[in-house]
Amino acid sequence: MTYDFNELINRRGTNSLKWDSAADPDVLPLWVADMDFRTAQPVIDALRRRVEHGIFGYTHVPDAFYESIIRWFARRHGWTMRREWMLYTSGVVPALSAVIKALTAPGDKVLVQTPVYNCFFSSIRNNGCTVEESPLIYENQTYRMDFDDLERRAADPRVKVMLLCNPHNPAGRVWTRDELARLGDICLRHGVTAVADEIHCELVMPGHTYTPYASVSEAMRHGSVTCLSPTKSFNMAGLQIAAIVSDDADVRRRIDRAININEVCDVNPFGIEATIAAYDEGEPWLLQLLDYLKGNYDFMCDYCREHLPEFPLTELEGTYLVWMDCHVLGLPSEELEERLVDESRLWLNAGTMYGAAGEGFMRWNIACPRARLAETLERFTEFLNRTKHS
Repeated sequence: MTYDFNELINRRGTNSLKWDSAADPDVLPLWVADMDFRTAQPVIDALRRRVEHGIFGYTHVPDAFYESIIRWFARRHGWTMRREWMLYTSGVVPALSAVIKALTAPGDKVLVQTPVYNCFFSSIRNNGCTVEESPLIYENQTYRMDFDDLERRAADPRVKVMLLCNPHNPAGRVWTRDELARLGDICLRHGVTAVADEIHCELVMPGHTYTPYASVSEAMRHGSVTCLSPTKSFNMAGLQIAAIVSDDADVRRRIDRAININEVCDVNPFGIEATIAAYDEGEPWLLQLLDYLKGNYDFMCDYCREHLPEFPLTELEGTYLVWMDCHVLGLPSEELEERLVDESRLWLNAGTMYGAAGEGFMRWNIACPRARLAETLERFTEFLNRTKHS
């Protein structure tokens, strides 16, 4: 089946967080990370069959749910999990919060690499812990880990957990096996549990390879927890389901307890059916999606080289979130976000949402039809032209 990612689908009036949050209906939203594409047809068909049953009671998670995840990761990523390693919950953010609760005590530190996904900060603070930031090094329009800084911070006995974003949001990096191995060595030597958020793992550009953190070595697997979900890759975040993977029975017991304390131990029937359908039948859609996203990124790069040369884009290795350097404007990122909405009806994410290291950057969600992406770039250019002449 061939999918049409150029189709402009009206999402207004569907209670869409992305499209129905702005008061002005003319605002084009390229902020929150969901896509403006219909999901894979097998997912839609599976959900339709479930809806037609007409009864939506409490749900048992079947073996087929776990088996679909195990098959997918073994085939696509060379990582074979075991059924007993897996827990389920209602999303990757609830999973991260439960893991932090299970593995830390209030007052402990949790290490992150900034700029990084904004929910990392709230999940840490909501559990009474302190954020320990190790800024990534930005140079030549890409980011790399600062291993010396990581070593120093991980040596602090108050650092109990490190949250790893793999692939990294918003830096766009797909960490290499060598980078992960070096990071793993640091965490293992200092007794820091690595907690890998790998929700973007399928969204990888050509020439790059996603490596599951836990697949690098047996020691790294045993010293880590991985949080997974198909919801980002298959554009079904509202179905709210995720898996937590740990080969340590005691760690799983503690996480399971935290899931119940946080009351995120129940999932809905649609998330289960969608997961099975996506992993068992959705690969053709995903492969076409990745081609289209690469085309969008290339289109944006070409446009910026011609019309916006002072606004370099970070190299996009993974995700569909483009990180633009806007330092040349000399405007705080939050002010730029507000002015773009008010003056150009364009909604991007301010870089400071992802920590102080994000100041001067803006995040673009390019998972939309190319015509819409072109319109947003034109609005941004028009905003700059007005700003220069004001």
